[in-house]
Amino acid sequence: MDKQYLNILGLHVVLGLLVFFFRSFGDIYFYGLVAYFFFKIISAKPNLKAFEIIKACAYVLGAEVILRMTGSGLFYESSKYLVIVFCVMGLFYRGFHFKASSYLLYILLLVPSVYVSLYVLDVSTNIRKAIAFNLSGPVTLGVAALFCYKIKLTKLQLNSIINQMIFPLVSTLVYIIVYNPNVSEVATSTGSNFAASGGFGPNQVSTVLGLGFFLFTVRFFYFSKSKLVKYLDLLFILLFAFRAIVTFSRGGVFTAIIMIVAFIFIQYKSMDKVNKARMLSSVIVFLILGAATWIISTIQTNGMIEKRYANQNALGVEKEDITTGRTDLFLAEFEEFLEHPFIGVGVGRIKDLRFQETGIHAASHNEMSRIISEHGILGVMAFSILLLVPLFFRLKDRSNVLFFSFYLFWFLTINHSSMRIAAPAFIYALSLIHIKDDSSRLYRKQVSA
Repeated sequence: MDKQYLNILGLHVVLGLLVFFFRSFGDIYFYGLVAYFFFKIISAKPNLKAFEIIKACAYVLGAEVILRMTGSGLFYESSKYLVIVFCVMGLFYRGFHFKASSYLLYILLLVPSVYVSLYVLDVSTNIRKAIAFNLSGPVTLGVAALFCYKIKLTKLQLNSIINQMIFPLVSTLVYIIVYNPNVSEVATSTGSNFAASGGFGPNQVSTVLGLGFFLFTVRFFYFSKSKLVKYLDLLFILLFAFRAIVTFSRGGVFTAIIMIVAFIFIQYKSMDKVNKARMLSSVIVFLILGAATWIISTIQTNGMIEKRYANQNALGVEKEDITTGRTDLFLAEFEEFLEHPFIGVGVGRIKDLRFQETGIHAASHNEMSRIISEHGILGVMAFSILLLVPLFFRLKDRSNVLFFSFYLFWFLTINHSSMRIAAPAFIYALSLIHIKDDSSRLYRKQVSA
């Protein structure tokens, strides 16, 4: 098992190099992964199709940012649509758990504001693209949650799913390191750093690197058995954490740390005294590594990263707004909700209104304020479903040791990066799976799709 894992990991290191040095290889990579996973899903035994679909979605969300970095694939939002297609295939093959019906309601609640947009969206805006862009994330989440709800997986299968996310994230990490091997050369201010982020959006890059940081931490504490693999996990923890920090985008880093704390706390509570002692020794090693990562980051950024996290500019002067303008966007969107409380201003229209009022094209960073401003009371109801259903699920099913980490990743990410990428949508859905120790067949109550 370890040998196969290491071989695939090495393959993805090479893949990251190939995508960097041969940009056309990005398209080969995209179409190759699409063909591979379609074949795996179609050829899988009926009792394993759900597992193969979840693995396919996990890999796609891990590959999304490197595909966007290189302009690979059919279009910018390809990854979200792939996740939707895979999950719809799962619904076709297996149906869905009847208690997941609330997610059908969630999707339906998003529809009325589409009609508002068709009538009032500025004519200069490409209406179809505006609606598709703003709904792709929420619909991905709804369809994925509908499919994943109460699917039963073994611990070994969960390990495989985490590995599927890790592999393309390693390619992304390699690409970023090769793009900018010397961070100190580009760390000249405390603003989000595109050069240290592989030439792409620091917010999205920080999010996926933070996710990689978390996933390798889970492997280190929960899945890795041999010393070689544990040491390798520690190396990748350092690399992912370091490169996430030096993007100067704090959201992905804070989210990863909170996820890790939640995971360790839940895991520690479930252990006996002997395993708790082992866990504490591992935590000490982990904390030492964390301190070393921060020191390296400070040195490599010429001290700028300390000023960034202290909310200071390059001269050491404290900034007035720690949220870098996000609070103003949130308040503006909340005001639009108060003015249009019933069905909102319409899908995609909040950005159009902001441009009309300020002359600035600023995308929303907060999915919560966006959904209520664009969908009104219906948006409040839709968001309430997303917020509450997993918590009620958790009251009856405590099998998933990663439940709170997955749930928190969704909630925290949509509050600093909205739903620009597929990761928060599908990882939210992973919080709804049931983890069992035995290797019996996947099963759940179903209704026809």
